[in-house]
Amino acid sequence: MKNIRNFCIIAHIDHGKSTLADRLLEFTGSVTDRESQAQLLDSMDLERERGITIKSHAIQMNYTYKGEEYVLNLIDTPGHVDFSYEVSRSIAACEGALLIVDAAQSIQAQTISNLYLALENDLEIIPVLNKVDLPSANIEVVTDDIVELLGCEIEDVIPASAKTGIGIEEILSAIIEKIPAPTGKIDAPLRALIFDSVYNPFRGVETYFRVINGSIKKGQHIKFVATGKDYFADEVGTLRLKQEPKKEICAGDVGYLITGIKEAREIKVGDTITDAKNPTTEAVAGFEDVKPMVFAGIYPVDTEDYEDLRSSMEKLQLNDASLVFIPESSAALGFGFRCGFLGMLHLEIIQERLEREFDMTVITTVPNVSYHAFTHKNPEVKILVNNPTDLPDPSSLNRVEEPYIKASIITKSDFVGSIMSLCIDKRGQITNQNYLTPERVELTFDMPLAEIVFDFYDRLKTVSKGYASFDYSPIGMRASKLVKVDVLLNGSIVDALSALLHADNAYDIGKKMCEKLRQLIPRQQFDIPIQAAIGAKIISRETVKALRKDVTAKCYGGDISRKRKLLEKQKKGKKRMRLVGNVEIPQEAFMAVLKLND
Repeated sequence: MKNIRNFCIIAHIDHGKSTLADRLLEFTGSVTDRESQAQLLDSMDLERERGITIKSHAIQMNYTYKGEEYVLNLIDTPGHVDFSYEVSRSIAACEGALLIVDAAQSIQAQTISNLYLALENDLEIIPVLNKVDLPSANIEVVTDDIVELLGCEIEDVIPASAKTGIGIEEILSAIIEKIPAPTGKIDAPLRALIFDSVYNPFRGVETYFRVINGSIKKGQHIKFVATGKDYFADEVGTLRLKQEPKKEICAGDVGYLITGIKEAREIKVGDTITDAKNPTTEAVAGFEDVKPMVFAGIYPVDTEDYEDLRSSMEKLQLNDASLVFIPESSAALGFGFRCGFLGMLHLEIIQERLEREFDMTVITTVPNVSYHAFTHKNPEVKILVNNPTDLPDPSSLNRVEEPYIKASIITKSDFVGSIMSLCIDKRGQITNQNYLTPERVELTFDMPLAEIVFDFYDRLKTVSKGYASFDYSPIGMRASKLVKVDVLLNGSIVDALSALLHADNAYDIGKKMCEKLRQLIPRQQFDIPIQAAIGAKIISRETVKALRKDVTAKCYGGDISRKRKLLEKQKKGKKRMRLVGNVEIPQEAFMAVLKLND
């Protein structure tokens, strides 16, 4: 066990984690020239297209250092704020972390956020200054920033370039010398942490685990503590580029387990695996539950696909434990699911993965966050409002509380003014302004979560020319003046387009929604009124004009009353048609509501 090292890589998005992982794999001879490709661990098409890591990937390497053979278990992590749950799971399975900072961009918000996660778990931090070969690299200044952040010595910061291979040997030496070997008792009862799982259509669920105590053998009778179910370990092994079956995985090591489980809900990430005959007395601690930030409804386009959508979501949840969903129904869209996501990028990725991996075409409703409502009758009893339709009648409403976050933005000092005005527009209150260097500022705001859900991140990147980095953490609920805005099509409310908005913004957003829908809803044989309403009060109206047949074409001359008679007859027909007519809402209309500022 003294020759095992478990470590993860943490960094801000685009600071070179995946490229460094490639170099480490090549340097330790874990991949052949034929197998190697850029971003080797990013196996999903979506990851390659967007150039981001979505899933954490585990891989084992062997390395000989000073004549001794070492086993290095690397868990690569995503850098985007929306996938911080993946990072927390990787950190729970490690003893050390490589903290990578881009020499051209310096420390970013997500770097600090992930660093605190690692420090809370008592991980040994190895600072790496990446991209030192770039002409724009500012080596001395960024090294000073890292030393100030970590309180380490200048010599501890390893200069490296994942692209050219500079400093890779020093990084491997630091991993072996500084990261402690795992502690655990081989002779104790089996106790292992599940940190990930993947659905394999041929073999069932593959579980990735880290053994804390004891060992797990092929054919062993095992038990999952949270679900209380027993299984036999059909196959155990280590995670190389391809899975390598082994007879036994001992304490301190990382591996995979196949038990032939076909039901996705039987495995919970963060659960403890133990021996069925000689179970452990305590489950593995220090593993946090996921906190969804954004809620949206996902519905199948065809109601008959509801069960297929359910099984697709369960398989996807295995692969992405931060997805949370419960069944719900809507008058406009039929049966579907209320889903919790970590952010808008997460929502987008889930939607794309459902379409690509499971061939499910889905409709996503307007995302929102969950609120607490209190009535006059019971001012102490809080009502959880996940969906605008759950909001009690305005006449009985005492107050509504919405979730607030502490937003941390790191940017160049040139953009402070434009970022402040953007945050104040979004109802933010500045709480702190801290100059990290004369050029770089950290701004801290208290903001409503609902305001950052839609397009805040995109607009922040625009006003700062891409130089601002953003991170947030929840700080509790605060009372707010919120109203429910309904959208009426042809006189009937479309519940999927309802939204809870702040009273000051309700009129503007209602007006924009109506204008956007007018452009997107196809014309029918009758006029379609589109209205936005707060309670019984209509605040905005647009009309999709009818497609009309020219009924007066056959009247060439003669008395005007002949034309009028034909037009009146047409008008009666249109009115009758409007009473029975159904209006189809295209999928773009639901998504367009998110892009009201474009």
